[in-house]
Amino acid sequence: MDMQQLLAAAQQMQDQLMNAQRELADAEVEGTAGGGLVKARVNGQGDLVDLTISPAVIDAGDPAETAETVADLVLAAVRDAYRAASDLQQEKMGPLAAGLGGLGGGAGLPDIPGLPGLPDMPGLPGFPDPGDSPGRTPGSG
Repeated sequence: MDMQQLLAAAQQMQDQLMNAQRELADAEVEGTAGGGLVKARVNGQGDLVDLTISPAVIDAGDPAETAETVADLVLAAVRDAYRAASDLQQEKMGPLAAGLGGLGGGAGLPDIPGLPGLPDMPGLPGFPDPGDSPGRTPGSG
């Protein structure tokens, strides 16, 4: 490949990357738990943008059990939404990351295990879960 072709290929890849990033910024995915009683919506960049809890989850006769159930359902829905966002990110950016890998490892972006060259997202491997507090080991509860 001569230098002109290399520069043209790099520009094309940069344009594709920018388009994929725009698509991710505009996309939203939903995770659910409890048969849809709790729904979490996450954008393609991994930001939690909405959380809906059905009133049917609430048992006024047993508030302690209700609180525990709601917490479990919220965690499950958020994890489901983050998984869907990760799948979407892989779908949109994965082919580009593979192409960037041939140009020197992803243009200096940090690696996601199994997906070199792309930054990690909250709630995904290698990054603390949203519920983790500073000073605790990620995922330690």
